[in-house]
Amino acid sequence: MASFVTQSVLQIFLVISFFQISLAGRKLSEVVQDQPQLLTYHNGPLLSGKITVNLIWYGKFKPSERTIISDFVTSLSSTIPSVNNQPSVAQWWKTTEKYYHLTSKKSSLSLSLGKQILYENYSLGKSLKNKQIVELAAKGDQSNAINVVLTASDVAVEGFCMSQCGTHGSASGSNNGHIKAKRYSKFAYIWVGNSQTQCPGQCAWPFHQPVYGPQNPPLIAPNNNVGLDGMVINLASLFAGTVTNPFGNGYFQGPAEAPLEASSACPGIYGKGAYPGYAGNLLVDPTTGASYNAHGDNGRKYLLPALYDPSTSSCSTLV
Repeated sequence: MASFVTQSVLQIFLVISFFQISLAGRKLSEVVQDQPQLLTYHNGPLLSGKITVNLIWYGKFKPSERTIISDFVTSLSSTIPSVNNQPSVAQWWKTTEKYYHLTSKKSSLSLSLGKQILYENYSLGKSLKNKQIVELAAKGDQSNAINVVLTASDVAVEGFCMSQCGTHGSASGSNNGHIKAKRYSKFAYIWVGNSQTQCPGQCAWPFHQPVYGPQNPPLIAPNNNVGLDGMVINLASLFAGTVTNPFGNGYFQGPAEAPLEASSACPGIYGKGAYPGYAGNLLVDPTTGASYNAHGDNGRKYLLPALYDPSTSSCSTLV
């Protein structure tokens, strides 16, 4: 096993309280694949229209850490032109638009940063079950939204570091939170954990040496934060999976119980020439020595995973 993670797993459907959820996860089994297989469209809806991304922070995060994530989210839809044709987060995200062009509905998607909700007092404790992740996700908007739950480095989550680094899925809940309500709405959600102290070798590679496989020196994280830069990698992958396979019947390859999605179909690849234990040929900041492949808002630099390009049937990287 060369690196930290990515095969998506659509976990068992759970019915809890007033929610029905399905989960797909960024798993601890990432290896470089030479030739990904074609992702099949299963006739379900993609996320479309104006979608708000709400960030739900559970546990202690510094303000500087929160801006690493929020700047990444705003960078996805940034209209600021790149300088000297430098690769950007927005350019990376445009690959997902190709999936929309392939469907008969020809829909489109517009993302914007919404609310940021802080739960710094660990109101649900420091060991969370999957159903509690969904309960936290429901604190955001329950329609036209992706609610992102981010757990701090001292929070244990069911399956975290054991089988996954994050998950995405959808949940149905009433606007007032009661099962008897007549009107229901469905929202997409993502969960990503900070692996800094629990399993950086599994969930923050290549910024930490992997637990298994070639032990090449770790790369320097572009925002000087192994945990948060690792979260960006996982969040980016899960964003791509969320919009192209939000309800388990969009674009994926393989069985529905263990699908490969837009990013997880290209595990371990961040630049051209990637192979097990080597992330690929990346850009390097001359001042800090940090490795990255995308420029973002507010002068940010990020390392983003390859995406499966349906127009070429191959894994696409920015560099």
